[in-house]
Amino acid sequence: MDKNRVEGAAKQVTGSIKEAFGKVTRNRTTQAEGAAERVAGKVQSKVGKAADAVRDIFRK
Repeated sequence: MDKNRVEGAAKQVTGSIKEAFGKVTRNRTTQAEGAAERVAGKVQSKVGKAADAVRDIFRK
């Protein structure tokens, strides 16, 4: 498993928590930062999945 997948998942969780905290406290900046971090985590996770797929192709 590519480290980008693990780091991406961690960013998604952190971003979701930050976004929820921003909603609860009605802090739009924190909410937006959390949403951006969550999306960045999704992208990083997708990059890791792609790297795993390429690695699997070359192992065969």
